[in-house]
Amino acid sequence: MAYLEVNNQELFYADHGDKSAPPILFLHGFLMNSEMFDAQVAFLSSNYRVITIDARAFGKTKWDGEPFSLYDLVDDAISLLDHLSIEKVILAGMSQGGYVALRAALKYKHRINGLVLISTSAVVDPITVKDIYTESRDVWVNNGLVPPLHEGLMTGIIGPKVKYKMYWDKWTPEWKKRTGEEIYHAMNALINRDDIEEFIKEIDVPSLIIHGDADQGIPYEAGLFLHNTLQKSIGMISIEGGCHASIMTHADSVNASLLYYLENDFTKTRESSRY
Repeated sequence: MAYLEVNNQELFYADHGDKSAPPILFLHGFLMNSEMFDAQVAFLSSNYRVITIDARAFGKTKWDGEPFSLYDLVDDAISLLDHLSIEKVILAGMSQGGYVALRAALKYKHRINGLVLISTSAVVDPITVKDIYTESRDVWVNNGLVPPLHEGLMTGIIGPKVKYKMYWDKWTPEWKKRTGEEIYHAMNALINRDDIEEFIKEIDVPSLIIHGDADQGIPYEAGLFLHNTLQKSIGMISIEGGCHASIMTHADSVNASLLYYLENDFTKTRESSRY
């Protein structure tokens, strides 16, 4: 675990596994940090070089307080690869991290060996969803993480408390650390993201799609769209009963899928599986 001073940030990252092994860089979702990938790090780092990073305004990264876009997060990821002398990588992005991974594959296509797109989407949100995000942002900025907002976000991201209390207990303290300024700018990066729907068909690296069929954060159909549109989609993994953060709550199923496709060198095409 270390910090990289670059792009006016102090980026917190961790680099696990054999440095000569195939590298995978994990990019976390909104409101989360790199700890959401602990199960994947533990599972994969004996055979792969597994790298994680905390995005601006989250985790242990020391953000400069300035507005930022998803493309700034793309540049942060590429700067980390440069620092680690990694020429090409598989990017694994969850939700916001998937937005970043897709844009990295468009902007830095020569640096990307493959994509793992988890609980994410290629399309911009409809105005009704943007309005909900804007209202949630303003409530947090003006009043903090009040109970109704906390419960709504936790349910949408993690899932029902009665089923996933251990994750509620883990992430609630982390969320309470986030300032209104951090949430304001981080959520703006999502609300104002550009429309890349017409461009993703240009992405020509092997791509694995993983999506929970009970995802309330990003509809399951968004994963199907990615699978049907990306020219080298190698699989659509449906996590049965999985909510938005199924990479944590259904880690065993996600890990089994990841390992299968990684070990098969991303050579299969157009598979659909349910776990």
